[in-house]
Amino acid sequence: MSLGYSISQSESGVQTPVVPASTYRVQLGPRFTFAAAGAAVPYLSSLGVSHLHLSPVLEAVPGSEHGYDVTDHARVRAELGGERGLRALAAAGRAHGLGLVLDIVPNHMAVPAPLRLNRPLWEVLREGPHSPYARWFDIDWEGGGGQVLLPVLGAREEAGKGRVDHGAGVLRYGAHEFPLRAGTASLPMPELLAAQWYRAAWWREARTGLNYRRFFTISDLIGVRVEDPAVFAASHAKVLQLVRDGVVSGLRIDHVDGLADPEQYLRRLRAAAGDGCWVVVEKILARRERLPQSWPVAGTTGYDALHRIDGVFTDPAGAGRLARAYGESGGGPASWEETAAAATREVLTVDLAAELALLERRAGPELAGGVRELLIASPEYRTYPGGPGPSADTLERAAGRAGARAVDGVRALLLRDPAFAARFAQTSAALRAKSLEDRAFYRWAPLLSATEVGGEPGDPAVSAAEFHAYCAELERDWPASGTVLSTHDTKRSADVRARIAVLSQAPEAMGVPAVPSGADPRLAWAARQSALGLGGAPEREPRLAAALLKAAREAGVHTSWTDPDEAYEARIADLVPREAVELPPDLAEAARANVLGMTLLHLAMPGVPEVYQGTEYEYRALVDPDNRRPAEFPREALAALDAGAAPADLAREKLALTASLLRLRRDRPGLFTGYAPLTARGPAAGHCLAFTRPPGLIAVATRLSHRLATTGGWRDTALDLPPGRWGLVGGAAYEGRVALAELLEGLPVAVLVRE
Repeated sequence: MSLGYSISQSESGVQTPVVPASTYRVQLGPRFTFAAAGAAVPYLSSLGVSHLHLSPVLEAVPGSEHGYDVTDHARVRAELGGERGLRALAAAGRAHGLGLVLDIVPNHMAVPAPLRLNRPLWEVLREGPHSPYARWFDIDWEGGGGQVLLPVLGAREEAGKGRVDHGAGVLRYGAHEFPLRAGTASLPMPELLAAQWYRAAWWREARTGLNYRRFFTISDLIGVRVEDPAVFAASHAKVLQLVRDGVVSGLRIDHVDGLADPEQYLRRLRAAAGDGCWVVVEKILARRERLPQSWPVAGTTGYDALHRIDGVFTDPAGAGRLARAYGESGGGPASWEETAAAATREVLTVDLAAELALLERRAGPELAGGVRELLIASPEYRTYPGGPGPSADTLERAAGRAGARAVDGVRALLLRDPAFAARFAQTSAALRAKSLEDRAFYRWAPLLSATEVGGEPGDPAVSAAEFHAYCAELERDWPASGTVLSTHDTKRSADVRARIAVLSQAPEAMGVPAVPSGADPRLAWAARQSALGLGGAPEREPRLAAALLKAAREAGVHTSWTDPDEAYEARIADLVPREAVELPPDLAEAARANVLGMTLLHLAMPGVPEVYQGTEYEYRALVDPDNRRPAEFPREALAALDAGAAPADLAREKLALTASLLRLRRDRPGLFTGYAPLTARGPAAGHCLAFTRPPGLIAVATRLSHRLATTGGWRDTALDLPPGRWGLVGGAAYEGRVALAELLEGLPVAVLVRE
């Protein structure tokens, strides 16, 4: 069986990168191990995928459901089945034509309990800045008074209650244990504590006193200095061994913007992994931002594609009406821009106060204001060493608040001090992610389908022309880049977003959300739309309640993770409808068109599509952990379709469409090259989104189908097909001009292949 890709060699003998036909992502954990993934391999092969994409597989905090809290880079996680289990999974995959892609985490490690699980960190805490492991972590020893602040204690009063366990040779604070600096075990307790290379502290001290780089605002994930060659070698040895042994043929790089110098890291990785390894980076691109062409990668993990696909099924007029109504509902800023600006300033000065203080201290008091305002003004996640730096617009906005002298001074410092520039960029990346994705997106809810990673909630709609331009650019510059619709990090699965997006075509269906006494009117918008998106899904009420609680805490307006308001949170349950909230029939049909249209575009457009576990079937999930539940595979449904059963509902229609396109990608990869828009002609031409992959494939989708239905349907709108005879997958053949009412009579989408 074909693996769905080929490895070719140039005249110089250098291998070109492996390009998967498609990938299928599974979330591993104690409840879904390598053995469970292996059991799914025959089904995934029959579905048509070429590569199985695994969440992180290295040793992590015991019980972790995600694996991003790595504790040991040298071992494959025992809870998943260990290295033997991983190699067995790879062998099972090869026997069925599947390769493996690994998700790796170079930016951070866990600050685990017990701490000794992270040996490099344990040794630094024991030996201090002279430890050979001190180079692993970004620790500001000077700012911490010579000690690493460890914000792990549950209460302030615990800080002075350490006790020495002489038998184990450790310092204990309740259940926590810490290493002892040599020669300090017999000191009186106050002197002993002062002599350590760390200070165990109340967890709230992290906000202002933390002196190590972390992942966003998560203090139990400590940043790793992979820019150091020795640290890179030690932290990547096992993964690179798996690549060299042929166990793994592709890598997804988590949070590349957290690294000091992403390009340097990627060049080192490429040299070590070889040119045959497919590499994509988790990089969030602002709408007008482009991936640096000099990076030796295949592209991104695909959030840029997600935004364009979602956007082309969003009606700009209706989205604007919803935004105005939401702004008038009271309780906060009236626009997305105000919401984002307030969240950015708040996160920088409160949640990231320790990171800001470090930069301001290094810049000096005269430039401190420039540091702050330049971080706030930047519209992109970060700049890169050797890059153009902040744009003129960014500099002007920052100078308007801090003064031109301060901003010019910071700009000069960024140019002459690489260490300061790297830390500034890392802080900028954390600020953008935390303030937008994890705060402002939860405060702005006129159309929840638009508040997705990489999106622009203030301008969510994407025109057909913009979509075509994006696809042409993707095919030209990054044809092997990843594309996604749902991931383990999306706040709502694609099918939930597809249902919510119909509100942009019929804003009146949103209605005026019922707000129980004392409840939050803005959270009521989120409750109403989340309920519409989830519909009658199993265990609807507890899942909705959990998602709304998370939304309220992330928004940080009335309650938060660190300062929960129990009275406010008790009223959140009142916002959860007791009965399932279903779309009326006409909007349900529009949601069907969205679901199938989004699926078609994703699987037919340029790039390497990734199917998230279970999303080949109808899949309604809310924010994590709801979207990280163990995978369920529709084996019986696929077998029935293959045996000739007609797809009886949307779930099976989606499965049939997905399997058809994945199998075409695997078996006839030559069809999926090139890109050219096709333009319909007639009164409803704007509702047709069609393109051809010139070797012989055409994709046709219906957009804004509710508006189409209310304005008379397709009427005599037609599509001119390129020369040749075109067979509808599973149906009739066409030549020349075809009426869209005929082509799309049974389904709102069509796939045609040149005969």
